[in-house]
Amino acid sequence: MSAQDPWGAEGRDGSANLTGEILFAKPFTASDLFTSYFIPRPHVGGSLNFDNRTSFAYAGLSWTIDVTPNVFVEGSFGGAIHNGKDSSHPLSDRQVLGCSPLFRESGSVGVRLSANWSVMATVEHLTDGGTCSDENRGLTNVGARVGYSF
Repeated sequence: MSAQDPWGAEGRDGSANLTGEILFAKPFTASDLFTSYFIPRPHVGGSLNFDNRTSFAYAGLSWTIDVTPNVFVEGSFGGAIHNGKDSSHPLSDRQVLGCSPLFRESGSVGVRLSANWSVMATVEHLTDGGTCSDENRGLTNVGARVGYSF
């Protein structure tokens, strides 16, 4: 679950999202721990807004770094497609996001509860990076995630 754009127009009235993501295994492994941190894992996901505001689907690459055996940080970068306001939705009350697709970045701090379960605090941001619209302030979501490793 995440709060959608809690400091912006999309977050008025406490708008929330349900997000699901699949994080795949690394495509290959490195011989040493340090080098392995630079090998990304692909991911795909989607976020559904409960208040008829912006929903999106995304894909990209994620990097996970262990701080301790149980604490980790994770960063990701990729792209997203959305149903938010752009030039084809002039009457929409959704946030102006420019074109679709957008860039998507996220960062998380997580704790492994067991070999299979983890919890994470996450922030994600979608933007056109100034490539499509001067009005785009992006969309920032904050929330918590529960992870399960197979």
